Formats: sequence, structure tokens, C-alpha cells
Amino acid sequence: MKNGARETLADVILPRIAVPPHPFKPELPAADKEALKERIAAMLRQQNAVLVAHYYTDGDLQDLAEATGGCVADSLEMARFAAAHPAQTLVVAGVRFMGETSKILSNEKRVLMPAPEATCSLDEGCPIDLFTDFCDRHPDHTVVVYANTSAEVKARSHWVVTSGIALSVVKHLAEKGEKILWGPDRHLGRYVQRLTGVEMILWPGSCVVHEDFKAEGLTRLRALHPQAAVLVHPESPEEVVAQADVVGSTTALIQAVRDLPNREFIVATDAGIFNKMRQLAPDKILLGAPTAGEGATCESCARCPWMEMNSLQKLARVLETGEGEIQVAPELAARARIPIQRMLDFAAALKK
Repeated sequence: MKNGARETLADVILPRIAVPPHPFKPELPAADKEALKERIAAMLRQQNAVLVAHYYTDGDLQDLAEATGGCVADSLEMARFAAAHPAQTLVVAGVRFMGETSKILSNEKRVLMPAPEATCSLDEGCPIDLFTDFCDRHPDHTVVVYANTSAEVKARSHWVVTSGIALSVVKHLAEKGEKILWGPDRHLGRYVQRLTGVEMILWPGSCVVHEDFKAEGLTRLRALHPQAAVLVHPESPEEVVAQADVVGSTTALIQAVRDLPNREFIVATDAGIFNKMRQLAPDKILLGAPTAGEGATCESCARCPWMEMNSLQKLARVLETGEGEIQVAPELAARARIPIQRMLDFAAALKK
């Protein structure tokens, strides 16, 4: 660690997180699927609505979002796109904190989600009561939280960051001599701390998908594909990150597949990202990083079970019924918007 800075894992007992099984999603006949997509597209037009989808959702949802004038992106760009779009209804295919972030930035708009019950292990593992107590015990620390958190946790923070801008923000704070209280992903926090050297106290949360990538299995796969570039999201364990050729956000990993000369890529993040990677680089070979050892039962299989709750059928239902609306109280949204806007302003200044 640089400059002798300390990394401390917070002494917090996290709540037990019930990870759901992967949902059964029967494949629709091609004609039925196209008819459903056309019906959804018509409802989006009729309701002055736009669909935004995360890279980790089903490829059909991603393709439909782009075909109907929406976007496929990471969580922050989804919210930023939706806020700038003239549509009065935002349909967010992803997990709940993504719908909340869109509502925070566009509180006057209606926000619908095909799967409002879909959550995130990072969000669930950082309840506001425990996190508030944690912050209160360290009043001399600047609170920096990952976007994968609830509106309440965002409102309690000083900065909200994505994986793409976390390093730049923490470096900026380190230059000002600030100490960091980081939540909730300990792996991303440890990666940022190692590269910046700033003193950090890390909330002990993790992503159930990225936590499952195995260093030993990755070593074996690299030996079988020595020309492959290894792409790793920094939510992965440190020993997996250490083997990466590129460590970065979902957007950075997609750009690496498009831009690097390698023919093969080993990818350590949710396999939903392959849809966009194949779209931009159809000639590249994509290999999923291993999530379990030989003979083990894979629980994540590099797919988020909550992301998988989204489907074309559920999307059609929320547009038909108006179910799945996300609400964030205006006062809470106003407080949560402050640290998000601080990041947006910082990102804009970096580009100048």
C-alpha cells in the first residue's frame, strides 16, 4: 500500500441475504417473441415511455431498448440518459437501486420496473440503520458509496461513485488529505485503496456474482488460452483482479473487447455483458471466467439471479397495468441527489 496508508475492514455483522434461485424462463417461439416486442414497442410509443436496460439483463431486453430509442448502459448512464430524455415514463430493466437512481434524478417522472422485486446483494447487505451507525462512529471520514446502494444510503453519503469513476474521485479526496469510509463492496474498495494509497475503512459487502470468480480456475483457463486477454470487473476478489490484463467498469470491459487486438477474451463479470460485446465485436471469442472448482455446484454461473427476473413478459405487463412503479419521497430524493450530482459535476470537470 502506498504511503503506509491503512485499509480496515469494518467490524460489522451483515444481515443474511437470501439469494433467489435462477428463474425458469421458457424460450418463446420466434414469431411469438417478435409479436411481443412489437406490442411492447407500441405501448412505449403510446405512453410516451422510454426503455433503459442494464448490460446484465437479457439480450432481448437490451436489443429492444436500443431498437425503440432507449439505451443499454451501466447504472449511472441509464439514469443520466433517462433524466435527459423527454419521455415522461421511464421503464428501467435492471435491479431496484437502478430504478431508484432514475427516480432520484427524475423525481417528476413516472418510473416503472419490470421486476421491482429484483434487488442486489450489495444493496441488501448495506441496510441504512447499520450504515448510519457505522458512519456516525467515524465522523472524521468522508463517506463514499458505490451506486449499488439504496436511496437512503446514498442520502447519507458525501459522494456516490460508479466503478468507472471511483479511482478518480478517491484520488481527488486523497489529495485533499481526506480519510475515506467506503461502502458497500469491499473488493472494489480494496482495489481503489491499493491504487490510491488513501486510508479507507471498508464496508464488508460483496456481489454474489463477482465473489464467485475463482483464481485457481482462472489460472487453469489462462493456461488453456494463453493468447486470451483477461478482463475483470473490480468487484471481483483480489486474487482474480491480480490476473487481469484489463480491470474496469462494464463500459471499460466492453471497449476492451472492441479495441484490443486479441482474438480471445476471458471475461470475469456477469455474462449478460456478452450481448453488447458480441454486437460490437462479432469476430471475437468470449470465454466466461470460472465461478467454481471441479465438481462444485455453481450458484451464480456468472449471472445475477435478480437481473434474470427481468423479462419481455414482465415488461409487457407493467406497461399494460402500471404495476411496478418506483417511488422515492421528494425530500429523500433531494438529499440523495446531492452526492450523485457531486459525482456528475466532477466527471464533467474531468472532461474539460
